[in-house]
Amino acid sequence: MSTPPIKPLATRERLSEVRYEIRGELARRARDLEAQGRKLIKLNIGNPGAFGFRAPEHLQHAITGDIDHTDPYTHQQGLPAAREAVAAAYLRRGTPNAHPDRVFMGNGVSELIDLSLRALLNPGDEVLVPSPDYPLWSAATILNDGRPVYYRCDPENDFLPDPVEIETLVSSRTRAIVLINPNNPTGATYPRELLERIVAVAAKHKLLLLVDEIYDQVLYDEAKFQAVAPLAGDVPCLTFSGLSKVHRACGWRVGWAVLSGDGEAVGNFHHAMDLLGALRLCANVPGQYAVEAAVSGPDTISALCAPGGRLYETRRAVIEACAASEHLELVAPAGALYAFPAVVGAAAKGFDDHDFALELMETEGVLVVPGSSFNVPYRNHFRVTLLPEAETMREVFARIDRVLTRRAEAVNKVVPITASKAKSRPAAA
Repeated sequence: MSTPPIKPLATRERLSEVRYEIRGELARRARDLEAQGRKLIKLNIGNPGAFGFRAPEHLQHAITGDIDHTDPYTHQQGLPAAREAVAAAYLRRGTPNAHPDRVFMGNGVSELIDLSLRALLNPGDEVLVPSPDYPLWSAATILNDGRPVYYRCDPENDFLPDPVEIETLVSSRTRAIVLINPNNPTGATYPRELLERIVAVAAKHKLLLLVDEIYDQVLYDEAKFQAVAPLAGDVPCLTFSGLSKVHRACGWRVGWAVLSGDGEAVGNFHHAMDLLGALRLCANVPGQYAVEAAVSGPDTISALCAPGGRLYETRRAVIEACAASEHLELVAPAGALYAFPAVVGAAAKGFDDHDFALELMETEGVLVVPGSSFNVPYRNHFRVTLLPEAETMREVFARIDRVLTRRAEAVNKVVPITASKAKSRPAAA
């Protein structure tokens, strides 16, 4: 008796709408090349530990000193001491109604983004998301049966959004506005007046502000950070941050979300977040013992972002490389851990960012993220992280320039021939 063929398991249809190229097809090809013995410079992930950074010692000691207390589950919203420390830190920066009961600890900001959208959205609801965005925001919206609606943050406007455009996108199904400040992938930082105008849109249309501030202390030159919650006042606002970036502890998976705004307005949402937190029992407990040390301890990031600091000097290397290249333009990042260069000139003709990223990896051993992965309509950008040493980054951009020069030369060889044929073509009767 023959065995019937095994039918492949069906997967969720909406997954076909989800993209996360930061760890997607190109990253899988990178693993294949490494398995073959190739050495790659991988700039696709903002992962400080992979580039030699360590979490500050006082955070490490905070965990090891309390490791004997980390075996049990804790409250679904998080370790009480961690929530108290976060609430106190956010009160100091002017967040209204910052209280431990309004703090939610999560397995990184990523988990909390998913929980917040699951708590908020009904099928067909809309979320206003920046373009470019960190693609988890789009993915989490889609996988929670919502629809991301994109507002533009164009390079011509230094990647800053237009509050007038944001308001034109509000519909009867809009539930929230996402803000990423400082921005990933562009490094833009949003001035106070711009944020006040976006808050006004949220207040007028009774929308929740979902504010990703994970890079709030990663700032360069004279850039200033303005928190949104103090501007929002009674307007419902959920602010996200954690240990991954400022404190270089990605693998600890510790993030938090602070809910502010009028108590009556946010009550049901608070209960929904609490329920969803309970369903996953609790977040990673050992890492939460480092939170108090992180939010009240010494500043360990500013020196890295100041002249002479590692992040600053790598950023400088990127800015100088782009300025020296005839193929690249860059809006200098004011914050965060990334640069988002544009390919211009002859090299940009017929340019496809995914094809470029694949060629760069195959021929030059450098992995970058195509710009279109960040939900933009154009295909001439790519993202690199600023975490390598400056000398490594100079070498990276020398390799990038080699690929772009080959592309420009190929275009220039084709164009004169085409023009010559056009000249020899007989005029139409």
